[in-house]
Amino acid sequence: MKFSSLASAVALAVSSASAVTVYLAGDSTMATASGVITGWGQYFPYSAKSGITVLNKAIGGRSARSYTREGRFQEIINAVQSGDYVVIEFGHNDGGSLSTDNGRTDCSGNGTETCTTVYDGVTETVLTFPAYLQNAGSAMMAKGAKVIMSSQTPNNPWESGTFSYSDSRFVTYAQLAAQRIGATYIDHGRYVANRFQALGLTTTNSYFPQDHTHTSPKGADVVQAAFVKAVLCACNPLAAVIKNSTARLDWLHDLRSRDDLHLLQ
Repeated sequence: MKFSSLASAVALAVSSASAVTVYLAGDSTMATASGVITGWGQYFPYSAKSGITVLNKAIGGRSARSYTREGRFQEIINAVQSGDYVVIEFGHNDGGSLSTDNGRTDCSGNGTETCTTVYDGVTETVLTFPAYLQNAGSAMMAKGAKVIMSSQTPNNPWESGTFSYSDSRFVTYAQLAAQRIGATYIDHGRYVANRFQALGLTTTNSYFPQDHTHTSPKGADVVQAAFVKAVLCACNPLAAVIKNSTARLDWLHDLRSRDDLHLLQ
């Protein structure tokens, strides 16, 4: 009888662990696509342990503001369960001017500042970039989710012919938002830039077949591996659902670059 109870408890623990979901919220640099470009979120499931569900909710062309207005953060808030993880990464589409509002630009500032605009015929109160992240992250954490604020991926740092990378203001804002609500932070952009610097101009340029922002499938896999390495090096709570060690990341990328994906199953 005692053995039966123990076996049931173990089975329940295993079942609970395997029920964990990782949500990815971001823009096209994270979103799954087809053709010559795709986002890094497409490859993250290969780094997740068996039984972990990865739901890539990233959508191309979105900013923290438009992702909020369209109810996409709310969709995750409604679905997330205690023990789940949510990775939030925006920045590429959050700049611009509200004088020619494209529906994505955030209000300037890093605090509680607000701006008023009319977009698509509707008057809208626009918040700052950190405020959008903080509001979404706080709601998810209130349900027991583990929120990871991630800095945006860099544009091609070799575009000029020499390597150059510096943080955008949205990198700083993402870290600030994490600090304010007690979420964790991953400097994804810095880890990607370091990897691209090591790979050199020719290889890195080959990862940007369309423009300086969007990566090829091979490039997206490199960006994903950099995210995993950043998580592991930081001992971030998300490391609990990752099966790769930092020593294996380059080997896994080289293997996937040869389209030998079946060897990873």
